[in-house]
Amino acid sequence: MNRPAFVLVVGVTLLGACARPPAPAQPAAPEVTYLLADPASTLPFSDAVRVGHLLFLSGQIGTDSTGALVAGGIEAETRQTLENIKAVLERNGSSMDKVIKCTAMLLDISEWGTMNGIYVTYFPVHKPARSAFGASGLALGARLELECWATVGTD
Repeated sequence: MNRPAFVLVVGVTLLGACARPPAPAQPAAPEVTYLLADPASTLPFSDAVRVGHLLFLSGQIGTDSTGALVAGGIEAETRQTLENIKAVLERNGSSMDKVIKCTAMLLDISEWGTMNGIYVTYFPVHKPARSAFGASGLALGARLELECWATVGTD
């Protein structure tokens, strides 16, 4: 073998060894699904949005099936709000035990303790991460609005 050919083969081999490995394939973006209980609704938001295995619920207040705020103050509103959350979760393949984060907005932060006493009964095993703050006003004159995130389809 003549020397120049040998040098050329070694040079090409070394250049190949120094080449960058191919970039790892990027995972596909998760599918996003906008979920409405009533497709004819004129409200400017979805009941929930599913992104992959996460379900993001819009804030819920203590309204009954007619859309009216329930009477009875913070206790009644908290129960109804949590029942509304439970219904949205179940309608979309999740449940209260899969809630991972909640944000509580209270018209009067001094009612936090009363709200919390009812709230904890809906989460007897897993306690979601939570934030709470007082607000200067909530939709329909509600005393409480709760927004939650949950997992879905991860059994």
